Amino acid sequence: MVAGPAVVLMILLVVFGGRVALAHQTVQRVAADAARAASLARTQTEARAAADTALRTGLDQHLTCTNPTLDLDLTGFGTPAGTPASVTATLTCRVPTADLGLPIPGQIAITATMTSPIDTYRERRGHP
Repeated sequence: MVAGPAVVLMILLVVFGGRVALAHQTVQRVAADAARAASLARTQTEARAAADTALRTGLDQHLTCTNPTLDLDLTGFGTPAGTPASVTATLTCRVPTADLGLPIPGQIAITATMTSPIDTYRERRGHP
């Protein structure tokens, strides 16, 4: 009789762990998509808009995230063409635990940082 609840609890914890891993993978993918979209832009303003669009698209389709925070390092746009540069996107997402299969209130924060290179020989402008 004691083994039954213990087995159910173990199954719930395994499901929760798997769902957390999938949520982390989704946050990483969305951060990579945002960094890539930003790196294809020509200006910092265009880069921020492209990253925001990639963020909304990725999260709307795959993950419930409250108050997502996207920090972009766009300093690479200030370097002259011919100089290697990159864009870094750090995404922090608060995911409700109920969406992850654990029937308790609360949220967990998942953060991922991804980098994408800017084409070395393409024109870029640091500020609009």
